[in-house]
Amino acid sequence: MAAEVPEVPKLEGVDKELEDTVDAKPDRKGRFLLFGYKKNKDGQMPEQDYSSESHCRIVSPTFQYKMSYQRVGKCIIINNKNFDEKTGMNVRNGTDRDAGELFKCFKSLGFDVCIYNDQTCEKMEHLLRDVSEEDHSESSCFACILLSHGEEGMIYGTDGAMPIKNMTSLFRGDMCKSLVGKPKLFFIQACRGSEFDDGIQTDSGPPNDTLETDANPRHKIPVEADFLYAYSTVPGYYSWRNPGRGSWFVQALCNVLNEFGKQLEIMQILTRVNYMVATSFESWSEDPRFSEKKQIPCVVSMLTKELYFN
Repeated sequence: MAAEVPEVPKLEGVDKELEDTVDAKPDRKGRFLLFGYKKNKDGQMPEQDYSSESHCRIVSPTFQYKMSYQRVGKCIIINNKNFDEKTGMNVRNGTDRDAGELFKCFKSLGFDVCIYNDQTCEKMEHLLRDVSEEDHSESSCFACILLSHGEEGMIYGTDGAMPIKNMTSLFRGDMCKSLVGKPKLFFIQACRGSEFDDGIQTDSGPPNDTLETDANPRHKIPVEADFLYAYSTVPGYYSWRNPGRGSWFVQALCNVLNEFGKQLEIMQILTRVNYMVATSFESWSEDPRFSEKKQIPCVVSMLTKELYFN
């Protein structure tokens, strides 16, 4: 189940990115060396320095998912708000706000988005089975967003809980041939247990972000490849939701996607979502057992290439 909080305070003074420009120079193999520069005070560009000491990264189409198909792909949003009394699950106030913001967000990325409200376990599985059996040959990827109550490894339909894997496995390489080699993204806003994260006071040093990915193309790929699971919280913990503003995870995800969705790679996007949830949200309640709690999302990636939505 998701814990509700009446207010979600946000931190002020979040640093904005410095204005950078990018210059591209192909090497002998047709790869592009991207150099980032900061403008001088007078707005002019500094002289280009292609020495080994300059800050650069190699970008190769070999290691990026092809996103030039006819369609970006389908995005299925399952929004479960009301639950049968026998489940013991409360109404998920704020989830309609989440679904609406996600609809606009993924629509702007080019997805064909559909929302399905208050689905039973059987309906959820049947819905995704039908989607997995469609022809995705002209789609670049697939996305599914689950908004519901949950437990570790489980997601609630309106009539009870079912394993998340029952739905995700429908899109494995041996089950959904037209999505083989293409990214399959699952965003899951649900609890994964009943523990609270009390947080800890810390002094943070300067940011130091590095990400390198590599993949070797083969004639045969694992059936579990090219999946990404973005969970709202880590295993064992509650996932927080504000009845008025929606869940912390979805607020942060939409915020980052709206600003950087067509610029950054998916892992960079989700790392920023992690940062925003970790630093900008804290629960408040008159009951001290539910007050001053924190949350950190969790990304599990089996992607084999970099994913850009541009």
